[in-house]
Amino acid sequence: MDAWDGCAAPELPVLPRFTAREQRRHEKAYDQGLRAVQREARRAVRTAVERNMVHRRIVDLFPRFAATALGLEGEAVHLLSNSFLPAGTQLARWARRFDPGLSMEDTIQACRNAWTACGLQALLGQPVELTSSILAYSLLYPYTDNHLDDPSMTVAAKLRFSERFRERLSGVGLDASTAHESSVWTMVGLIEEQYPRAQYPQVFDALLAIHRGQEQSLSQLKSARNSQALHATDVLRISAAKGGTSVLADACLAQPWLHEDEIRFAFDWGVLLQLGDDLQDVREDLARGSVTLFTLAAGQGKPLDELVVQLLRFSAQIADRMDSLPHGSRGLKELLRMSWRSLILMAVAQEPLFFSRTFLAELEACSTFRFEFLRKRNQKLSGRQSLFAFVFDAFVDSPIEDCAVRVPTTSVHTPCGEDTGDLRMLAHSAA
Repeated sequence: MDAWDGCAAPELPVLPRFTAREQRRHEKAYDQGLRAVQREARRAVRTAVERNMVHRRIVDLFPRFAATALGLEGEAVHLLSNSFLPAGTQLARWARRFDPGLSMEDTIQACRNAWTACGLQALLGQPVELTSSILAYSLLYPYTDNHLDDPSMTVAAKLRFSERFRERLSGVGLDASTAHESSVWTMVGLIEEQYPRAQYPQVFDALLAIHRGQEQSLSQLKSARNSQALHATDVLRISAAKGGTSVLADACLAQPWLHEDEIRFAFDWGVLLQLGDDLQDVREDLARGSVTLFTLAAGQGKPLDELVVQLLRFSAQIADRMDSLPHGSRGLKELLRMSWRSLILMAVAQEPLFFSRTFLAELEACSTFRFEFLRKRNQKLSGRQSLFAFVFDAFVDSPIEDCAVRVPTTSVHTPCGEDTGDLRMLAHSAA
């Protein structure tokens, strides 16, 4: 919280700048990449072999398309193609086999966490691979967060699940009472297999910390909506606890022996991602009454200019700390630095009404694309759910050359600790 407060300043940090001509060149390349994906998605296919060929071409196109969107080249494209994209596709394929009912949105949410964990592996000097524990923790997001956000669940049911989940994370032997609990218990079991509790207690301390952060977030924000008395300092404390412990748990799963500077970096990265998500969701959060730093300011009629400047300065500070870590290539660190910056810029581009015109003009010059271009392409793609679904299926269903992945089975009332199929899942990102 002190680090965040120390980033309050009127001036933007030093950021790359792009001329209008450079932006148009990036936009042209973006549209060329998108059209190439669309052409493949529209191809008429009659056989499974033809479908697999189309899928393979889309998979080959995607890293170049993603790199163009961020203005990347060289090592960054290699990292996308050979580390992050394979880890994400492995997770999606495994998740579909384990739970065919898991939605595309939930799977992508899990992939985002897995990519964070894989980035931490490289920054901590470990091989980049989708381990069983990282896969399990990533899937706990849709199985727990989204479950607790379900409006059809009663408050009593949510509290009961949260309490039982806390006991299971603490090592209490509970039988799964529902199919949903059975899936969650299986994920915890995968983590326990890779990291036995007696040898790696800090792993489960971290998991309990994020669970505690989620519980405090739910209870305190609900109380705030009722009393309208929550101060910005309290909101920041809640956001820092939930976001920081989330990525700290990723770091413990990437390497369960961390130095103080590594712990601090992982925690701050989590706070940055939490605040970035809050900025992205400001309109939706306002509509449903969720309290964040951004909804507090917007609710008072204030432009969000100063908060975004503070977030960009906070991002730059964390990136500078990342540069001092001994592991991780220069290309990886630049990729992460640019992805954090792009997260913020794209969020601003999508919600211009929350900012002053002067600030929008100043920040747009720091974007690879003009803000209007980003809004139009987002609107265009948001109406093409079938294209998203097709591309998603292309990654999930494409042939796997090295896929000795056995998916664990789950069943209601399976005692924890009892072998539920083969819980050992090694999904290497290089597959």
